[in-house]
Amino acid sequence: MDSRVHRKLNGVTLLDTTASIVDVTLSRSGPNVLRISWKTKHKNLPVSVFHGTRPETIDQRVSLERTKDRSEVTLSELSPYVAHYFKIVPEEGKAIIVGERRLPLQETVNTRDLGGYETADGRRLKWGKVFRSDHLSRLSDDDIAFLKHMKIKSVCDFRTLVEAQNRPDRFPVDGHGTYFHLPVNHLKFEPGLLFEKLKNGDASWLTPSFLIKGYRLNLDQFATTWGAVFRRLADPKGLPLLFHCTGGKDRAGTFAALLLLAMGVPEKTVIDDYGLSNTYIADVVNQIYAQLNIDSAYREKIAPYFSAPKYCIEAMLSHLHDKYGSALEYLTSRAGVTQEMLQAIKYQLLE
Repeated sequence: MDSRVHRKLNGVTLLDTTASIVDVTLSRSGPNVLRISWKTKHKNLPVSVFHGTRPETIDQRVSLERTKDRSEVTLSELSPYVAHYFKIVPEEGKAIIVGERRLPLQETVNTRDLGGYETADGRRLKWGKVFRSDHLSRLSDDDIAFLKHMKIKSVCDFRTLVEAQNRPDRFPVDGHGTYFHLPVNHLKFEPGLLFEKLKNGDASWLTPSFLIKGYRLNLDQFATTWGAVFRRLADPKGLPLLFHCTGGKDRAGTFAALLLLAMGVPEKTVIDDYGLSNTYIADVVNQIYAQLNIDSAYREKIAPYFSAPKYCIEAMLSHLHDKYGSALEYLTSRAGVTQEMLQAIKYQLLE
């Protein structure tokens, strides 16, 4: 039986059989309270916890906590206006960096760090380098300050021209980062017009085949768009990078899948990461349902439009394999991504 622990997506999971601490997770229990837990292979193993507001600024001179009789710590009085990353250092074995999956921004719900995911060869994506998100038009001033502190250098916006004009991103601002508009729209109607159809009671067009076709067309028609983001990722001056669409689940989900697969992350993790949108956007979706004032039957019918159905990502991955062979073959043959670019990206993103 494999002695390694299972993945947990709301923190980071370690699949390193040589580590003396495993299964490290981080959860938020309040605006300024974070709980870190782990498992150890040795009883009473001394463990120190160090902190930074970016992975590269973790200060190892003074630990926040040092314990040998507990496998968790609760840290309070942490600022809610910056990100928090921790280095868990056992007296014996490898140190582990962990961060929050979802950033605690006030006016987005699906902004998350892609750090911590493990590749098939045992490496991990670095925290604080690449983020996926819903749109940034609602950002509060505190949110903008938060992203400034994260040193975001690139924002790639996959929304259509109409979407971006109707709700312009509030970040980058004041010379903090560069904005790239890379519209992805393969439908006859703008997403906003489709929403109006649902609002007016017309859901006849909303079928699984309609949604699946959209994901397949994301691959077939927009390879050069995805390639443009990969080129930005290959440039160290372009990181950290944030990419987004409107809800942060479909177009952003397509690119997240391609990136994770290109880095060697297993498909199961890719599917699970895609599904996290359903957790993070749930409250907003319920608010939309309340505004529409619809009955439960109609709500169930239109739910796939506002969620991230598993069958969509599975169909996209199947299409990727059937038509292109693999994510790497797709990127190199259709998206203009070279082996040199991939090596540069791995150097930037993997540890």
